[in-house]
Amino acid sequence: MEDPLDLTELAALSLARQFPTEPLPAEHLLDRVGPVQTQTARSAFLGLAARSPIVTHASLTAAYEAGDVVRGSTVRGTVHTSTAAQHRILDAVTRVGQRRLWERTLLREDGTRLADGALEDLWAATEAFAADAWRTPDELHDHLAGWLGRHGADAGRIANQAGRYLSFGHGGLVRRPLRGGWDRQGVPGYRAAAALTGRPLPPMREALVEAVLLHLRAHGPATREDLAWWSGLGLGVVDDAVGRLGERTDLTVRPGPEGRRYLDVRDAPAPRQLPGAVLLPEFDALFCGYAPRFRDRFVAADHHALLWSAANGQVRPPLLVDGRITGWWRLAGSGPRRTLEVSWFAGTRRPRAGELAEAVTRVEAALAITITGVSRTRT
Repeated sequence: MEDPLDLTELAALSLARQFPTEPLPAEHLLDRVGPVQTQTARSAFLGLAARSPIVTHASLTAAYEAGDVVRGSTVRGTVHTSTAAQHRILDAVTRVGQRRLWERTLLREDGTRLADGALEDLWAATEAFAADAWRTPDELHDHLAGWLGRHGADAGRIANQAGRYLSFGHGGLVRRPLRGGWDRQGVPGYRAAAALTGRPLPPMREALVEAVLLHLRAHGPATREDLAWWSGLGLGVVDDAVGRLGERTDLTVRPGPEGRRYLDVRDAPAPRQLPGAVLLPEFDALFCGYAPRFRDRFVAADHHALLWSAANGQVRPPLLVDGRITGWWRLAGSGPRRTLEVSWFAGTRRPRAGELAEAVTRVEAALAITITGVSRTRT
């Protein structure tokens, strides 16, 4: 039996996937590092530019416009940027992981559940409605209300914010800004992913297995709890997919900290170190690619509590120093000229001005801005 993995080894194995040594354009980089959580639109720009010097504001915008890179509400009901191929896997997984939410919310007028197959009919109708044109959230909400009314369901249940989310939160849709740049939080429009990408929805069982492989190739080693949290799937569904992968001998298993069982792919890259400083975006994979209580390979528990707000689910943009999250950063001001404020946690290494220079250049390239000054503060 192999020796147990420690936190340092786990981090090094994950960093080898998340920070490829060769410069890659956005689409090929996403193939390597996996989908990027993008509730904040700028996160995809910052996260990919932090990992490749050839990803810029212009190049990622072009990839979005070409449909090589897409954005949609998928796993856990959160917005992710991915390749078109990855999105179809995430879409299939989302239909499983989010199904109970839809079933609890969309009920008949007598309070009972919709008939078997009704959700599939609704999702298909939504995709047909958004196949040929970009639809606004209001148009999608009116469409959903109309469908519910025609099928004897209680349309009043979607009158609140959670209900409105279901109008456009279907995994089969992709989104784009109707006004402003792709890095802005402008009003979105929605299209059917199948119509835009030309890619069909994969078979569900196949997609679940591919999702496990996608996560492990991008973030591994990982526990079953990591896989369940990231995908939004139940542990039983994850275990079934892992079991089918195990039958194909695609996986390895090693013990880790606190007796945890870590899964990985057999062809994982060799571990690597990441000296210096990196400025990561909100919801970066080093933070959000793992279940909250298993993020200790990159961030200490007390620091995690300072970065993540349980009240509103927001995450401060992390500062990565020598492969550990040791603080956060923010841009001050507005417009094309900004200042950068970097805060590091007491008891961790202060990031040096020289090693922040490359990180600043990446942020400038990602957001097409000029940073006119950098301040560093211990917190």
